[in-house]
Amino acid sequence: PKRFKRKQEDLIDPRYGYSFMDYFLKYFLIICNLLFTVLGLLLLALGVWGLISKESFAQEKISSIGTDPMLVVLSVGFLLTVLCLSGCVGALRENRCLLKLFSATVLVLITAQVIIAIVAHTLQDQIESNLRSGMLVAIARYQDDLDLRFITDEIQSNLQCCGADNYRDWEINIYYNCSAPGVLACGVPATCCVDPLENGTVWNSQCGVGAQLLDEFTAQSVIFLGGCLGEISRWIKQHEGLIGIIVTVVFGVQILILFITIRLLERINRHKV
Repeated sequence: PKRFKRKQEDLIDPRYGYSFMDYFLKYFLIICNLLFTVLGLLLLALGVWGLISKESFAQEKISSIGTDPMLVVLSVGFLLTVLCLSGCVGALRENRCLLKLFSATVLVLITAQVIIAIVAHTLQDQIESNLRSGMLVAIARYQDDLDLRFITDEIQSNLQCCGADNYRDWEINIYYNCSAPGVLACGVPATCCVDPLENGTVWNSQCGVGAQLLDEFTAQSVIFLGGCLGEISRWIKQHEGLIGIIVTVVFGVQILILFITIRLLERINRHKV
């Protein structure tokens, strides 16, 4: 009995009555918040770098900075950094105010994610319609917006697709429309091409010129005929298992962090009363 009592005492801090598990959970919370703080700082740095490299703060561009995707990256990085720093400092210093703020924010985020998931499942057709509209806008502004151009090129090259529904969607772009005066008329971007590399080494930016004039049988050897909306849906179905695992892990980590924060708060309240 004395040995058993001594082992129990060894697992409890005589000053605060904290068990080994309490310390483990406390420092686990600190480490998790530190990791997410680093992630937030990286996103913050990426957002600042993106805005500066595109000269978004220049006088002629400052009016449109509100629609810059890099501003979203910067905002997410800033909020993530502030949130996780409050959780880290709160756990390290056992500050009830910071921990309550942190746990309340995490709870709000979890609730918001659940609501978004339910709404997204309910409004699948509306989301697909909005996605189609967004892609058509990106196609129409392809030459004028570097961010939309980058996103469109990445989607088309990685998913091997062209346009929203098919390659003829590029008719809505004033530069690729057949009535356009330039060399791009009746063409598609090089990221639509089956083989955009000339001789396998040099990027051929003109490989899609005149593609809209070809019939589908001839065009399929030059460009991808299928639209990106279909390819996105196919990609999601092929990777739904992996997506499900990632979503479950991320959601589970948030629940675990909330549970640990609440337990730490209960311990602090118990020993400070």
